[in-house]
Amino acid sequence: MRILGIDPGSRATGYGLIIKEGNRLVHIDNGVLRPPQKAGLADRLLYIYNGLNAVISEYAPEHGAVEQVFMSQNAQSALKLGQARGAALLALAGAGLDVGEYSPMQVKSSVVGYGRAAKAQVQQMVKALLNLPEIAQEDASDALAVAICHAHSSSLKTKLASSGRQKR
Repeated sequence: MRILGIDPGSRATGYGLIIKEGNRLVHIDNGVLRPPQKAGLADRLLYIYNGLNAVISEYAPEHGAVEQVFMSQNAQSALKLGQARGAALLALAGAGLDVGEYSPMQVKSSVVGYGRAAKAQVQQMVKALLNLPEIAQEDASDALAVAICHAHSSSLKTKLASSGRQKR
């Protein structure tokens, strides 16, 4: 299973691609889409959308995973983050991918085993789980963590379905 994880942001959107082969996770690529600083919001969203479409075209993932918006004290920041997330969801849905959405706590719990883990702990576990030579840049590492979370979640869904139990 080839998974594209996305950590959305209007100034920097991280992406990470992994393959899940049985119980093994394999790193394919990661990076950060950074729209021009002086671009307006509409142009930044278009940049993110086009950038993710290029990644999808190049790597042909089968699944997409996006981090959910967390509540921010700054309403404007939360709104822009939500719009960047919408651009990411549109790119994934437009490509016909199955899409999973995960809260930051779900991602941390899946990767580290503790939902309130520090960012450095998550980055270190992503490096270890994917056998990376070094820690990926912050937004890309977060996106890889989202992809790992989706890989773990899809395994659980498969196990529940095969055992005849469904999560309700």
